[in-house]
Order: sequence, then structure tokens, then C-alpha cells
Amino acid sequence: MAPITFAHRGGRADRPENSLIAFRDAIARGCTGLESDVHLSADGVPMLVHDPVVHRGLRRLRIARTSAQELERAGVVALPTVYEELGTAFELSLDLKDPQSGPATLQAARNAGDEAERRLWLCATKVDDLVSLRALSPVVRLVHSVRRNVLGSGVERHAASLSSSRLDAMNMHRSDWTLGLVTLFHRFGVAAFAWDVQDLRHLRAALAMEVDALYSDHVDRMVAVVAEWSAGTDSL
Repeated sequence: MAPITFAHRGGRADRPENSLIAFRDAIARGCTGLESDVHLSADGVPMLVHDPVVHRGLRRLRIARTSAQELERAGVVALPTVYEELGTAFELSLDLKDPQSGPATLQAARNAGDEAERRLWLCATKVDDLVSLRALSPVVRLVHSVRRNVLGSGVERHAASLSSSRLDAMNMHRSDWTLGLVTLFHRFGVAAFAWDVQDLRHLRAALAMEVDALYSDHVDRMVAVVAEWSAGTDSL
């Protein structure tokens, strides 16, 4: 099965990052998933933006202190708007920058319909934050996202713990994965996601390891390599 192709921040290599234009275009160019980050606005709306502060000309807007309406006027996209404009026929991976953003993000997907909730992948660095979200939804996909060195020598124990906690995926930098590690997590029913997969050789190496999702800034490159691999025409 082909891995999910997540357009990182909508595919920021050649489109304005975290913009509706980027998100719409990434889907049109063949990505099966979109990726972004979540901060809550002052009125509790999930906003898709990487940093807690955005600069618009001479203006400096702190996400947590600004209303969703004002942020959208400044070009920051709200999650409900993404669903309204693009529908729900895609995977959506969101990095929760604040644990408080999890329930609101889940509710926004739920408001958009069952498909949105089932195709939502919420990423966090703390397992406890993900476990608390599992208590809120049996179908949302939950992803532990850290570097390999954080796990120390207890990788197998960690894979077993994710599985027993009903978490769905492990997300690490592409350089942290080996075929052995992918196989280990798969043995426990945990998907292997790889981020920062940019170059052709790194895309091909990740595919050879049979990872379950790729995150890349380069939409056309990622989609083309995965299509070649799926068709059996890429020698890897």
C-alpha cells in the first residue's frame, strides 16, 4: 500500500506555507494528506500556523491573544475554514503546539463530519497528552512525534506501550528510521511516519523501509516518487 503523502505546511517549497492556496493546490497535485500546526486563538478556535506570533507588515499578532476573525483577516487559516473550503476527503496531520488545543481541534473535525474525525492525525510529543485525547474519541488517529534519541534503549518497550495505549503511529525524522525499526513498530501494530523527507534519495530510502507516511515540502517530487514506486518503475 502506498504511504500517505503529507504536504508539510501545505508544501512550503513552492507555495505560501499554511495557506488555503497551498492546501488546495497540494491536494490538486496528488497529495493524499495535508500537514500543519495548531495554536488556539483567543476565542478558542484552532488556527493552522507554526509560530505563536505572526508578523504582518508592522503588526505583530500573538495567536493566543487575537480573535480568530482578526487572525483570518491577517491571513492565518482557521481549521473550520479548511473543512468548509476543501471538504474532508484527505488525511490531515496536525502538530499540537499546546496540549489545550487538542480537544478544540478534535471538536472542529467532529463538526465537519465522521470522515474528518477518522482522517485526523493529531501529533504530540507527550504520550500522556495523546492518551487523554483517546479518551475523547475512539476513531481519531494519534501520533507520538519525537526524535529517536529521546527513546533511549527502550524502543521495543515504547512500541509496546504505544500499542497498549491505542496510539496509532510513531513519527520520527527520516534519519532516525531503519528497516529494523519500521518492522519493530509494525509488529506492534504501530505505523511508522517519517518527516523532513525532501530529497529524491531520502524519499526512495523511506519507501524502501516501507514507512506508512511521508512529510515533505516538495509536493510534486514526493507525489512523483511515490507514484513511480507504486507502479514498480522506481528502482529505489
